[in-house]
Amino acid sequence: MTDPVYAPPKPIHVVRNGVNVAARQGLALMGFGLIFLAIPIGIATPMLPVGLMMAVVGTVLLGTNGVWGQQWLDGMLKRHPKLEKAMPGWLVQLSLGRRKRSPAD
Repeated sequence: MTDPVYAPPKPIHVVRNGVNVAARQGLALMGFGLIFLAIPIGIATPMLPVGLMMAVVGTVLLGTNGVWGQQWLDGMLKRHPKLEKAMPGWLVQLSLGRRKRSPAD
């Protein structure tokens, strides 16, 4: 009778990389949700900047944690240059890793 053959255990870095990818995608999705929740909350609380803060946090989470989030955000800023003009430079640098575009671009 032969002993059963088991697959060798996976190295810990493979598991850690998978958990990191899942966590980053979860944070990017949370940022996407915060951006969309910021709109009705901003309308409901016009005197308090709660919606604005949610949108800023959502933008940073989306831009820093997901490649698709960076592409989506960059596409939105290309289509609507007034959005990028309204964003502070530190927010563009933090979320997209680049400087703000000049109006000539």
